[in-house]
Amino acid sequence: MAPKPIACYRSEAELLAACRRREISAFEQLYRTHGERLKSIACHIAGNRQDAEDAVQDTFLKAYRGIDGFAGGSAIGTWLCRICMNACYDLIRKRQLAAQHAEPVAAASAPQPQIALRAQLAQALRRIDPRRRTVFLLFAVEGMKHSEIAAILEIPEGTSKAWLFEAKRELQRLLTEARP
Repeated sequence: MAPKPIACYRSEAELLAACRRREISAFEQLYRTHGERLKSIACHIAGNRQDAEDAVQDTFLKAYRGIDGFAGGSAIGTWLCRICMNACYDLIRKRQLAAQHAEPVAAASAPQPQIALRAQLAQALRRIDPRRRTVFLLFAVEGMKHSEIAAILEIPEGTSKAWLFEAKRELQRLLTEARP
């Protein structure tokens, strides 16, 4: 038996209509188009690959269940990104609750220089305001434009630019303080 050909929807409206009809091929195309970017974003927010993959899986499940509620006021990718970010925040809250009830873990051995630098950057990123951190990650790591970030976060484009500037300034300050 020959494999079933993969459908290719030529426009976002066509793809959205197919998703609303619950065509699996439409959701497969959504995943092929947006899955890797969502995993990258989720990994930066959640902090590890496993949680990121869980968040992306949750994103597509919520998208499948809620596609009829998507009004189409933004791009499908923007909508998926917002769902993904919320899924990550839910995972982080669950992790924080679990950590409050867990016993402390012994300190690890001294990291290598490059690992130490990454750890300093990660620690600095955790210390800045979550909104500014999100804009920084979407812009600097994911390569998104301010117009895309503004749509995802539902903020004015000027606010996205200001938060990016503030994030960079705060990161520079924190990393300078961390130097021996």
